[in-house]
Amino acid sequence: MPLCGAPSRKDRPLTVHHLNQLLLVSALVLLVAVAAVRISSRSGLPSLLLYLGIGIAMGQDGIGDVSFSDAEMTQVIGYAALVVILAEGGLGTKWKEIKPALPAAAALSLVGVAVSVGVTAAGAHYIVGLEWHQALIIGAVVSSTDAAAVFSVLRKVPLPSRITGVLEAESGFNDAPVVILVVAFSAAGPVEHWYVLVGEIALELAIGAAIGLAVGWAGSYGLRHVALPASGLYPIAVMAIATVAYAAGAMAHGSGFLAVYLAAMVMGNAKLPHWPATRGFAEGLGWIAQIGMFVLLGLLVTPHELADDIVPALLIGLVLTVIARPLSVVISLAPFRIPWREEALMSWAGLRGAVPIILATIPMVTGVEGSRRIFNIVFVLVVVYTLVQGPTLPWLARKLRLGSSDAAADLGIESAPLERLRGHLLSVAVPDGSRMHGVEVGELRLPKGSAVTLVVREGASFVPSPTTVLRHGDELLVVATDPVRDAAEARLRAIAHGGKLAGWLGTGGETAR
Repeated sequence: MPLCGAPSRKDRPLTVHHLNQLLLVSALVLLVAVAAVRISSRSGLPSLLLYLGIGIAMGQDGIGDVSFSDAEMTQVIGYAALVVILAEGGLGTKWKEIKPALPAAAALSLVGVAVSVGVTAAGAHYIVGLEWHQALIIGAVVSSTDAAAVFSVLRKVPLPSRITGVLEAESGFNDAPVVILVVAFSAAGPVEHWYVLVGEIALELAIGAAIGLAVGWAGSYGLRHVALPASGLYPIAVMAIATVAYAAGAMAHGSGFLAVYLAAMVMGNAKLPHWPATRGFAEGLGWIAQIGMFVLLGLLVTPHELADDIVPALLIGLVLTVIARPLSVVISLAPFRIPWREEALMSWAGLRGAVPIILATIPMVTGVEGSRRIFNIVFVLVVVYTLVQGPTLPWLARKLRLGSSDAAADLGIESAPLERLRGHLLSVAVPDGSRMHGVEVGELRLPKGSAVTLVVREGASFVPSPTTVLRHGDELLVVATDPVRDAAEARLRAIAHGGKLAGWLGTGGETAR
């Protein structure tokens, strides 16, 4: 029995020894998670499932025996992680690629979400027997797609840019209306007038979009005209500006998630200084955010409580996958006359990831009756249908003739600025399937002011001549002056897709003059 006045075990202060133990456990978890990335890349399974598995293994039903049930903390950390993930996604979004897909993506994010919520909620009510309140919450929660889960299994299957553009933009846009719906359905009182809710969603999206674009433009202008004392401060400044966009949007009663995505997208297309370092920093933060978020969600779930909710989750997931998602795609994209094969792939590519599981904590925090069951159903649904849909997406793409192993693969190009020389050093990787294979260096016809200076082949490097024939697996170092940097990259990508006759075949790309 402890002495009177002695601090209990729970009240003891954090010591250096405890901090060392915490750091050791955190480092081990990160190492295991990094290994999980490698496993997922080889197996084709989304890394989401492996991270959740780590969390479950550490939980009270696993080998770690860690008891964790704080839904409010999970929601807060999950929101913070989503801000980082959306910022990283916005920074990597190329405006030229998604611009043609914006109308279709907006329709999917608004009309498609409404259709998906209604159909899924009806299935949960009439088939599973849930009350309308709980059914609407589940319908809203599972209506958000996850780009990371989609592209983790499609990375080896080249697809038309229209499909990837629509899916990427949709995943960035549909989080905002879904969050608004879940919060509204989880409120204490019922939603009396649907048109009031629609008006609130439109207003919040408009406020979030305006703030995101304004913060992104102001941040880009400042970073281009203010010289920071160290290059390592630029990545930190970019992520800080993206976070400011989220906070400003949320404080103005707008959509903070839409604000952070748009602000990051504006900065990502503004040619900021030290961009390669900024992009790498954002990617690293994004991975850490995903790993931490998924592990925490795995800790929150109690596996032995899932047994009674497996069948309802499978039934609701079946309605969502087979009826709600295809119907939302067909109705939303009807004005755009998209071929049925592309609509079929988009319907099957509606993977759910971390966002639905995080949103399922909102009714738990607000005290909605049956909220724990809602969380369990959503958890099982996401895990099971990710296992079913993820590995089959490449197969379906090939069956629909939208991607094959013989299709030309895109180049991997990284750029490092040579500021004092007013130039850029491009690192170009020639992947398998690229039509740059067999092309001579002289036939690249790069614009004046750019040249291939080095070729790395099978571990050996050499200076190429104009007659050097490029091969699969080669890595090229291309030096380009600042005025022709974009033209040189465009020409390289054109050659990769159209071969040495790219300019004659109409595949674009600048040529030497």
